Amino acid sequence: MQFNLNPGGALTGTLRVPGDKSISHRAIMLGALAQGTTRVRGFLEGEDALATVAAFRAMGVQIDGPADGEVTVHGVGLHGLRAPSAALDLGNAGTGMRLLCGLLAGQPFDSELTGDASLRSRPMGRVIDPLSAMGAQIESAAGGRPPLRIRGGRRLHGMHYELPMASAQVKSCVLLAGLYSEGETSVTEPAPTRDHTERMLGGFGYALRRDGATVALRGGGELRACDIDVPADISSAAFFLVGASIAPGSDLTLQHVGINPTRTGVINILRQMGADITLDNEREVGGEPVADLRVRHAPLHGIDIPLEQVPLAIDEFPVLFVAAACARGTTRLRGAQELRVKESDRIAAMAEGLATLGVDNQVLDDGIIIEGATQLGGGEFRTFGDHRIAMSFAIAALRASEPITVLDCQHVATSFPGFVPLAARAGLAVAAADD
Repeated sequence: MQFNLNPGGALTGTLRVPGDKSISHRAIMLGALAQGTTRVRGFLEGEDALATVAAFRAMGVQIDGPADGEVTVHGVGLHGLRAPSAALDLGNAGTGMRLLCGLLAGQPFDSELTGDASLRSRPMGRVIDPLSAMGAQIESAAGGRPPLRIRGGRRLHGMHYELPMASAQVKSCVLLAGLYSEGETSVTEPAPTRDHTERMLGGFGYALRRDGATVALRGGGELRACDIDVPADISSAAFFLVGASIAPGSDLTLQHVGINPTRTGVINILRQMGADITLDNEREVGGEPVADLRVRHAPLHGIDIPLEQVPLAIDEFPVLFVAAACARGTTRLRGAQELRVKESDRIAAMAEGLATLGVDNQVLDDGIIIEGATQLGGGEFRTFGDHRIAMSFAIAALRASEPITVLDCQHVATSFPGFVPLAARAGLAVAAADD
């Protein structure tokens, strides 16, 4: 599939983007391990989250739906999973794989995790190493890459783990393994990362201890089913936040967006660049803060992105690079090594595409320097199989002077099903076609 885009336009009206992918993954996982029935509304019916549903069904969990974003999970308890009859295929879901590693490390049965070509190329050593230190036995392909074979029946012991780099996925993996470990498991992170796992464990009635940058829990507890209303995903909203900021005449409202303070880096960074973003109707739903976001066009200027904001916007940087390309002056990003090992090397992929648009940039080991351009060009863009690269260059068409074609866009369905019709309704001149 490819996206064909005409240049120009503005984004207006009111939209609700799909549910938060991170929360959708965790709702299925924790609901499956809870006692009782968990009902989920606003579930993201994207391929990544559906792969997590399929994995737990393969381990004997009855899951009804999804239908119109509603899912019912009939929990089997922490020790009720059954051995799957085949490898669990997570597709493109890196979050699903890394979190499942932690859960499966404490099971009595053997299991295997695999995925598509992109996921099989992603390093998993960051979760294998701490899990091995806890007593897990995990075999991998060369370089710590999937498929991962996890040996069951291992006796896990709690430990304190100092994250070498900020990563919510690694933190969550270790904490989930801690549910099955003897004694206390604690994680200290060098910078704040998304805390959905901690919030949701608390919502399921599991006791945690927080002390500054450290979170801890003891094994042997119990999860109790609850109802979950998934907020709209701020990572999906980010494309429209940037699009409305850069396109003259834009005035767009995004409803019921999750504004968890560990996820709002994209708002903070855009505001520092001069964006006009207001938060209305702020409230809390199921322990997660949400708000309606109104964004209007404003002239942006380049900034040095603060290091403390990097982990809070790690998934949103591809489209933030488009904002930087449309800003006056220079934008510098450092401390973002994790972008090198996402679905693609997002720094290299975006640098190549920005150059095609006529935007000067300099790639760094841990970031990029982008020189703002008065007008973007057009052209044909590769996505390297990365959904966020595809949507970012679609948004760039709002400031392009020539048509844009984005190739290999089928992976957009992993995180944002319905992107094309929703974006077109807002004012983006986009159509999907077979490539």
